[in-house]
Amino acid sequence: MMWFIHAIQRVVRHAIVLSLSLGLFMPVWGAGGSQALGPAALRAKHLALGPQLASNQFQGPLYLASTESAQQLEGDVYALVKHPFGAVSAALSDPGHWCDMLILHLNVKFCRARTAAGAPQLDVRIGRKHDRPLAEASTVLFSYRRVAVEPDYLNIELEAADGPLDTHDYRILLEAVPVAEGQSFIHMRYSFAYGRAGRVAMQFYLATLGRGKVGFTPTTAGSPGQPPELIGGVRGVVERNTMRYYLAIETYLDSLLVAPPQRFEKGLEGWFAATQKYARQLHEVDRVDYLDMKRKEYQRQQTAP
Repeated sequence: MMWFIHAIQRVVRHAIVLSLSLGLFMPVWGAGGSQALGPAALRAKHLALGPQLASNQFQGPLYLASTESAQQLEGDVYALVKHPFGAVSAALSDPGHWCDMLILHLNVKFCRARTAAGAPQLDVRIGRKHDRPLAEASTVLFSYRRVAVEPDYLNIELEAADGPLDTHDYRILLEAVPVAEGQSFIHMRYSFAYGRAGRVAMQFYLATLGRGKVGFTPTTAGSPGQPPELIGGVRGVVERNTMRYYLAIETYLDSLLVAPPQRFEKGLEGWFAATQKYARQLHEVDRVDYLDMKRKEYQRQQTAP
């Protein structure tokens, strides 16, 4: 029996890592490309989403969508940020800045921008929500491409062939355009594909540690005095982590308004405070534990060889 217990424990650990990965590398495009909208279509999307951006469950200019198919997951977030396009483009077109942003997420334990074969790459480690040795984290290596860095359009794409436990073809897309009054409109998409082992691990996670957790999409209209029911399952996982990464971007951009020595602390405080606005979906650890863990991880990120 002992071998069976150990096997289940390994599956649980893998399932946890896989569920955490969903937030960073999610939503799906086929192997052929990222399906960026492009500047004209992104501006049209901004106009089309006007009513949703003005009134929604997020109490801010944000629209989130998720889909699930047999072997793929997809999540998109469209958001209006109160930062000039020039600042957004300068920040997000630098791979090193992505690491400063991603490390804010609870489950990103390390991120290092480097060059491989003459091309930029991000070495990202995904792990559990508590302070653990880096050796326990899973590694995902992303290529980093500046598809378009133009005066009125930004398109950044990250791709990784392999991930933990039978997952593959990870892609991250970010595109942005300027809008009126010094603001920018951002579209983010995450995607990955997975096989049978990945599906089994996710099902196990959802039946255990992930049971009862929800995302943001209403599945019922609700009734007087009763809130609507919210999406659960794999789409709930997708939506929770999509929101976590959007908040990392938003709070990182906010941190650029203070002096460089103060930016990391402002980002930490901002990210945690922002997640607590959606505590039902996003609360996982207390503020003191989060800050202590992230300070250690950031120091490790800065000093590791």
